[in-house]
Amino acid sequence: MAANRRNGMHPSERGLVGVVSAAMALPRMSLPTVATVVAAVAALYFGREVFLPIAIALLLTFALAPLVSALKRVGIPRLPAVIASVLGAFTVLALFSFIVATQVSELAQNIPLYQSNILTKVRSLKETGVGGGVIARLSEAIERVGQELDRQETSPPAADQPRREPVPVEIIARERPLQVLQNLIGPLIRPLASAGLIVVVVIFMLLEREDLRDRFIRLVGYGDLHRTTEALQEAGKRVGRYLLMQLVVNIVYAIPVTAGLWVLGIPNALLWGLLALALRFVPYIGPIIGALLPLFLALAVAPGWSLVLWTAGLFVAMEMITGNIVEPWLYGSRTGLSPLAIIVAAIFWTWLWGPLGLVLSTPLTVCLVVLGRHVPQFEFLDVLFGNEPVLEPHARLYQRLLAGDPEEATDHAEEMLEEKYLFEFYDKVAIAALLLGEQDRVRGVMGDEQRRRVAASAQMLVANLDDSAREEAEEDDDPATAEPAPADKDKQAQAEGEDDTELPDGTEMSVLCAGGRGELDDAAAAMLAQVLEVQGATVSKASFADMDPTGIRRLELDAVDTVVVGFLNRDSVKHARFLVRRLKRARSALRVGIVFWSKDGDDKKTEVEWTNDINADFVAFGMVEAVLGALSSDPPVALKVAAKRRMRRRPRPARNAPLAAAK
Repeated sequence: MAANRRNGMHPSERGLVGVVSAAMALPRMSLPTVATVVAAVAALYFGREVFLPIAIALLLTFALAPLVSALKRVGIPRLPAVIASVLGAFTVLALFSFIVATQVSELAQNIPLYQSNILTKVRSLKETGVGGGVIARLSEAIERVGQELDRQETSPPAADQPRREPVPVEIIARERPLQVLQNLIGPLIRPLASAGLIVVVVIFMLLEREDLRDRFIRLVGYGDLHRTTEALQEAGKRVGRYLLMQLVVNIVYAIPVTAGLWVLGIPNALLWGLLALALRFVPYIGPIIGALLPLFLALAVAPGWSLVLWTAGLFVAMEMITGNIVEPWLYGSRTGLSPLAIIVAAIFWTWLWGPLGLVLSTPLTVCLVVLGRHVPQFEFLDVLFGNEPVLEPHARLYQRLLAGDPEEATDHAEEMLEEKYLFEFYDKVAIAALLLGEQDRVRGVMGDEQRRRVAASAQMLVANLDDSAREEAEEDDDPATAEPAPADKDKQAQAEGEDDTELPDGTEMSVLCAGGRGELDDAAAAMLAQVLEVQGATVSKASFADMDPTGIRRLELDAVDTVVVGFLNRDSVKHARFLVRRLKRARSALRVGIVFWSKDGDDKKTEVEWTNDINADFVAFGMVEAVLGALSSDPPVALKVAAKRRMRRRPRPARNAPLAAAK
């Protein structure tokens, strides 16, 4: 039935760490770290004239480094390879800028020709009454505001002062030829100087890349060469791959957009395609800005509305194809950033460095996340901006149970059940979450109300997973969907470190699952009961309150083969021993098993030692062991009779002993 299940997590799952330490996955920022961050932000803000060209040069170095390495592998020396790569990249950028400037100049000359179409559409909106007079009211409001701004309140002139007529004054500007030339060239000097500085810095960074890497390692990470080297390699690969893949995606996006706009008859289609290519480097708002300009031009070119709709449909279709097919196929979410982190980073870098900061926001934040992933002092950066889960699955589930939200907990469980069996989820995630709750209860940080809320949420989670359990049982019953267990799969499971223990068939077996000492134990028992039902066993449940001497007498144990009692607290050995005695006295032919729920490898004594100590038929520590013991056909263990303590008494002397001694 379920003979092909293996006790192990999916290979992509991370191992289960310590129960308490995993819950505290969010590191604390120390005071020096906060001071360092504040000082760094202030330095970047006030020194942006210096740091911005260096940041651009650094990112271009990451992007061009693979090209330089490829040219070196072909046989080209380092210096020619670096110069060729840099000149080629900046030639492409200069050609791009020249084409955009030419197209913008041509568009500016044709704008007056489109005014009539815009006025026609505005009149049509007014005639059809679209907006309920909103346009008219907005026009009146703007006109009133303009009148208030133009109104000048002047005091009336005094009666005794004669009114003077204003004298017209004409200012004649006499500029020297050198000053005129300076006014023309001055605005161009700054961007050209910055571009030249960036070119020089990129060339030297590519030439001295290994030396700069060694100096950086000696400066910040000489004590841990492995971690620093790994951080540098990951940052370079991730940023370079992101920039290259983003360029490929943008080109794949821009070519169909340019062709589609040309077919639709939008003027300057090449301009809009190039702008769409460049603006897609800006996260989220870039594609929107790139689509608004062609839409406005389509509104101005044609008198009707069909061209606007066709243009909007073109951009929507290309965005859907690019976002759902091209991007996941090429790089997916390899940037390592969460969507919220991308938005926050865009806002931060725009405030820091303006529009260029917006373009550079994603690759710069990628570098910070890599730094936080490998440097403990900056681990908060990876936690805040990374896309990796900051909580272990069991800690995340416990947080939802603690908040009384079984619905979201069910959603997470169903996502995991797409790759895991039900017993795996309960064994590695759900039981570990209940162990967190038990430890909080022992430490005294969980009150009675919280404990009952966690237990009730866990019971609701089990109830919500009934459909998943039923589907899993039906799949096991269907021989067509049963997964074979060839020898190569067993070898693969052993190579991957998984336990290939087969869960037995529970048909015609009757099991009673009960909690040991509290509501959380009852929730764990309900999980075990659901797994046994999937195996085909007839299962009944009992509460921890039913395990007292009076409650055990009321239990119907005649049709039950095995009773399994679970404890989340390992210090319940004496209580477990008493329960085993009471249950076996109630019915001598009953098999009784004890489960001390724990993480793997936590038990120091062997199962035989635990069994002999408690006098149970079996002692388990996980879900698989509990199922194997509950569905076993071994005969029950006889109840050991406790040895009666005999009081030591002094021997009484015989009655005639003194007389006999006298004789």
